[in-house]
Formats: sequence, structure tokens, C-alpha cells
Amino acid sequence: MSAGTYAPRPGAAPLGRMIAAQAALETRMLLRNGEQLLLTVVIPSLLLVLFSTVDVVDTGSGEPVDFLTPGVLALAVLSTAFTGQAIATGFERRYGVLKRLGTSPLPRWGLMAAKTLAVLVTEVLQVALLTVIAFALGWSPHGSPFAVLLLLVAGTAAFSGLGLLMAGTLKAEATLAAANLVFLLLLVGGGVIVPLDKFPDAAQAVLGLLPIAALSDGLRAVLQDGASLPWRDLGILAVWAVVGLGAAGRFFRWE
Repeated sequence: MSAGTYAPRPGAAPLGRMIAAQAALETRMLLRNGEQLLLTVVIPSLLLVLFSTVDVVDTGSGEPVDFLTPGVLALAVLSTAFTGQAIATGFERRYGVLKRLGTSPLPRWGLMAAKTLAVLVTEVLQVALLTVIAFALGWSPHGSPFAVLLLLVAGTAAFSGLGLLMAGTLKAEATLAAANLVFLLLLVGGGVIVPLDKFPDAAQAVLGLLPIAALSDGLRAVLQDGASLPWRDLGILAVWAVVGLGAAGRFFRWE
């Protein structure tokens, strides 16, 4: 070996490997967090079982599980892409984790990509678990799996952008309180458990424009009614995704 050379040669790993390693770390951290598991796994599962087996809310004609499952799937996306990501990223920003990661060879957009991959991996696990529970409760889904996948991806983009916007502009404690409050409000008024037609007409017009309502209604149109692709709901999610991600990219503060 000639003078001045080293083996192995020092330097940054390939970008794809760095993103994959960071995504694996983000996923492990998310799954080890008790509060995150409560939001992402326990609460959606309990809601699905409770409201499918106990006649608490009038979900209209048909089996309650057929109405509830699409809404709970939407809630799972909300809990992971918005609430969980906002809280985790907000405290990482407070404790200087993001600032330190920003000095690493991994570019900042690569860090966001890794966080997005961790969210997607968690959502796959959530959807798999909730699907098994729903089938055990007698769920009979219809429609195109591609349409379901497209709605879930659009919903993830919309909620992820809003979560990162909140985490990057508010203090960590404010993010914690606001993210949990938004989660509870959307759970009640987003068509997840209670049908939107139970609300006054004026409220329905406003609530129907929320991303959780668009995702719930879109999934319900496909999985319960067998619709091909609910373009209106997909369009609402696309608008929220563009606005949320654009605002997060513009106003996100790393420290």
C-alpha cells in the first residue's frame, strides 16, 4: 500500500445506502416509542373492534365493520403521517438532532425521504394488522386495490406535509399539544367513526374538505361501494399535499 492511501477508503456511503440506513433507524425508533404505538396501533385497533361489535354509532345500512374499516384505515394514516411524525420531528428539532444530522453527509432532502420511508413502512404494518382484524370481524371489501393504494399514498403525502409544517414552525411542546388536539378533533369530525351526514348541512360542506374526510370517504367509496376511483376525494388530498409539502419546504426551521 503506497503512502497516503487508506483501506478502506474514507468517505460517505452511497446516497441510497445512507437513506436506507436512516429510514431503518427512524422505523425502529418509531416502533419502540410507546406513545407512538398507542396512536398508530392500539387506538385504531380498539376503535375498529369496539364500534364494529357494540351498537354505539348509527353507521347506516349494512354491516358496521364495512363502514368503519375505511375510516379506521384513514385514521391510521393520520396517526402516523401527521400526529406521530409531527411530535417526533418537533422534539428532534428541539434537542438539536436535526441540526446535527444536517451536518452529516446525508442531505436534508435525504433525511426527509428517510422519514417518509419510515412512515410508509409503519403504515404497511398498520394496514396489514387492521385488515386482519377487519376480516375477523366479517369485513367484505370491494373495489380496486390500486385505487386504495393511490388514496393512501395521497393521504400520506397530505398529512406528512402538514405534520412537518407544524413540527418545523412551532415549539416542541406546542406541537405535542396541537398534534394531539387535531387528532382528536379529526377523529370526531372527520367521518372516521361518525358519518358526515349526521352533521348539519353547513358543517358537512366544510368538514368534507378536510383531508381526513376526503381519505375516509374515498376509501369508503372504493371498499364499501365498489367505486373505481373517487376523483373528487383524490383531488382534495392532492391539493392538501401540495399546500402542506410546499409550506413545509418554505417555512420549516431546522433549529
